[in-house]
Amino acid sequence: MEEKKRGVILDVDGTLIDSNDLHAHAWVDAFAELGHDIAYARVRPLIGKGGDKVLDELLGIAEDSEQGKALTERRSEIFDERYLHQVKAFPRTREFVQTLLDHGYKVAVASSAEREQLEDLLDRALVKDLIPKTTSSSEAERSKPDPDIVEAAQRKLGIPPEQLVMVGDTPYDVEAASRAGIDTVALRCGGWSDKELHGAIAVYEDPADLNAHFAESPLGRLAPM
Repeated sequence: MEEKKRGVILDVDGTLIDSNDLHAHAWVDAFAELGHDIAYARVRPLIGKGGDKVLDELLGIAEDSEQGKALTERRSEIFDERYLHQVKAFPRTREFVQTLLDHGYKVAVASSAEREQLEDLLDRALVKDLIPKTTSSSEAERSKPDPDIVEAAQRKLGIPPEQLVMVGDTPYDVEAASRAGIDTVALRCGGWSDKELHGAIAVYEDPADLNAHFAESPLGRLAPM
């Protein structure tokens, strides 16, 4: 008999809101302003990892270096100035989060976003009032696919890993959760295929699809009530 789950850890970008492409464009713009010609096609597959890993993989520089700090700060400014207003919640996102709560789940967010930007993103997702526990990049030494952010969210919930489920949209969510001992239900709306999301215990199109099939999903079958 499968063990009941008690909590759900949610990713935000690409999971609750349609923002992955916009984050990639913000990186490309910031790189260009600071003299780096890096194509969107190189940046987009890295969205879902933290900025530290994006900078290391594309430029071989550390996030805490002078150049790394300048790029990270400018990317954040560009995203807020040019792209944040375009961010929209995926269909039925609020209903999905409310369904989790109605079935007795404790819910937390684990995002690679900075704390201030995460608050704005949860506003855009229309769920800020539903999710009191959030974990941002400032609370983890290493970003996804390292498990630090997921583990921080797990500690905030105070629930053992085996009684948690992660809902995310990238291979980095799946890997981070797996390394933390947590199962993942994945969504395709962030831009990855089922093959790329291998390791997830189930894959759905988006929050609306998962909500529509909640009863027969792992989240429905293993709900605490």
